[in-house]
Amino acid sequence: MTTVEINASKSYQVKIGHSLLSQIGAEINKLGYVRKVCIVSDSNVWPLYGEKVLTSLLKAGLQACYFLIPAGEDSKNGANYLDLLNHLAENRLTRTDVIAALGGGVVGDLAGFAAATFLRGIRFVQIPTTLLAAVDSSVGGKTAIDLPSGKNLAGAFCQPSMVLCDIDTLNSLPEDVFRDGCAEIIKTAILFDPSLFKTLCQDTLAFDRESVIACCVTHKRDIVRADEFDRGERQKLNLGHTVGHCVETLSNYTLSHGKSVAIGTAIIARAAAKLGLCSQETATKIQWLLMNFELPTTTTLSAKNLAACARTDKKRTGTTINLIIPKEIGSCILYPISINDIESIIEAGL
Repeated sequence: MTTVEINASKSYQVKIGHSLLSQIGAEINKLGYVRKVCIVSDSNVWPLYGEKVLTSLLKAGLQACYFLIPAGEDSKNGANYLDLLNHLAENRLTRTDVIAALGGGVVGDLAGFAAATFLRGIRFVQIPTTLLAAVDSSVGGKTAIDLPSGKNLAGAFCQPSMVLCDIDTLNSLPEDVFRDGCAEIIKTAILFDPSLFKTLCQDTLAFDRESVIACCVTHKRDIVRADEFDRGERQKLNLGHTVGHCVETLSNYTLSHGKSVAIGTAIIARAAAKLGLCSQETATKIQWLLMNFELPTTTTLSAKNLAACARTDKKRTGTTINLIIPKEIGSCILYPISINDIESIIEAGL
């Protein structure tokens, strides 16, 4: 097992290894003063792992309840958020109790936002069961729900009390979903780590899961520690996301987050090369690796429609938005542009 220490406004551990689901009750008890745990999960994950997690909690002497949502991005909405708050109230959870998010990014975001706001904040534990959640969304404290006008527009920063990543759960993922998580790993390599990029080029899907997940979490730890509230360097983690979120939203979430980010990353890399902000070699390497993982790199959506969506991006500041530009593998910059220029930049990358 690998343990990564996170030191932000709250310090906590990310534990990555095998057979951790059976230890969840004992691990949560280490937080102290826990009486009850509400497990939040979805219709895909609960039939696979719900009973094992419940058994572990009860064996540890904890009371447990659960709240289930249909699998998919559509469930990260205001109605389910309010239903979850009511469920927590009806089951009389207190500030020393715990919400446990068992699932992928949708479950983690919804559960985390509820934890941030119920009783003005209670503890929560992330139990990621997708590669995407393991390497990205379960760590760093961003929680949110979607609004009709865009993704993640209502949310809060709320660091978990613990992250338990049982890599055995990744074995149940369809390969297509596993590849979605690879898009975030590739993003991390482009941002920070030429050595990781080389490993991914050599190993593709055969990479060592524990060490690569730990590597990504370590990079995220460092940037969260430097900029927890996303006012500067942490914005680099949005490489590919400004355009990617628009691809995802305009597809009505029929295209997954990972695939959308892959498209967004490729578009920005091609645009950067055309604008002279990075070499053509760098853009080609990025696109090649994405394609080697069988991730999409193009979209039929127009620059006009993508730009209109990008203008609602939550990271916009007045009339300016920061794009993340890959200068070379392992080095990216924040590149502020006028919101009026976003269409021409996207057009250059299509």
